[in-house]
Amino acid sequence: MGTNKILRLGRHAFFLTLAIVASSLTIHPIIKADIAVFSDHQHERRYRDIIAELRCLVCQNQNLADSNADLAKDLRKMTYDMVIAGYSDEHIMEFMVKRYGDFVRYKPPFNRVTIILWIAPGMLLVGGVIIIWSITRRSPQTTKGSRTLDRKRIRQELEESQEQ
Repeated sequence: MGTNKILRLGRHAFFLTLAIVASSLTIHPIIKADIAVFSDHQHERRYRDIIAELRCLVCQNQNLADSNADLAKDLRKMTYDMVIAGYSDEHIMEFMVKRYGDFVRYKPPFNRVTIILWIAPGMLLVGGVIIIWSITRRSPQTTKGSRTLDRKRIRQELEESQEQ
């Protein structure tokens, strides 16, 4: 191969790589942040606190402040409008819970509907401790017996293989 041919291949590879990188950049949309303008710092703080406490119903693992889902944007806008209109934090939370259920809150209240959410982690922890305790309590006896059986089986197999 001549030097000119190698340089042409290098240029083609460079431009091909450049084209791939440029096209991949245009595939991802630019995320436009919501801009909420407040005349009062107290309103802004309340707004930030509320959207941090409300769960995105689409993402389910993010709060409204962190989510870019369309529903989250709508809920942020609704929360903004309610804060500006002078509604209390409790009223806004009550509205969201009535509309979307207790799941919309990251910290659901303790009541008969959400009791399983509060009790389940403790039950799982106690159950895990009981299982681990029962396994470790009987483990030395089981291990000792199985070791003896394993040794006998290995000796038998060794004796059989030596006889052949």
